Amino acid sequence: MTQYPETSSPVVTNRPNHRMVDRVAAILEAAARSGSGLTLTELAGHIDAPLSSTQGLANGLVATGYLIERDRTYHLGPAPFFLTRIAGASPVDAVSNEHLQEIHSATGHTVVLAIVVGDSLYYVDHVAESARYSYLAENFVKRSLIRASSGWILLSGMSRRDLWSYLSTLSAEDEPFADEFLDSLRQVQTDQIVVAPAVSTTGIEGIATSVTADGEIIGSVAVIGDHEEILNDADTISSILLEYRGRWSS
Repeated sequence: MTQYPETSSPVVTNRPNHRMVDRVAAILEAAARSGSGLTLTELAGHIDAPLSSTQGLANGLVATGYLIERDRTYHLGPAPFFLTRIAGASPVDAVSNEHLQEIHSATGHTVVLAIVVGDSLYYVDHVAESARYSYLAENFVKRSLIRASSGWILLSGMSRRDLWSYLSTLSAEDEPFADEFLDSLRQVQTDQIVVAPAVSTTGIEGIATSVTADGEIIGSVAVIGDHEEILNDADTISSILLEYRGRWSS
């Protein structure tokens, strides 16, 4: 047993609270406990703060993915789940690694599970034989939403306010992809699948479908690989993904 030196008057120092951190924590807990979301006024009541201060905190939490705003109510966003995924838990419980392995076996291609955090796409689980794709998933490398099939699925589930905000920040280089996405938006929302949109500049192509909970898109599963190979197998891959989508979505 380790022996520690004795002191005549041991001092115990408490960690001090921080008002802003306390408010953020209270907002997140309130959003997590609310089944139907909270209005800005209700959030302000939970933290005993003016509406103006609460609005600033809520905007920042939405921008970083800790909250989602839907119809002027605030709900817990994907960022807390993303952090638990880094720590070893899954942010999308409906999709297991076994599901990804089954799709990989059926298609012969890399399969990824993606979520959106803030304004970026992350792969949070995968089955891949290629070190290139494994690196992206295992190191949680930030990717562009507008340049990936999974990103198109995730963008299609955003509120109009958040979607317009995201598209307005795109670089001039990415603006043509925004036009292509908007031309396809209604079809994507109807079909819940994106087939090889040809938006990647790396030669990677994908076919993606949505994962939903209570009718809201919370993730995307995509089969990705070489452009020509994915296009050649597009019908088969699409059919398999839509079959699995029926198991995941609620």
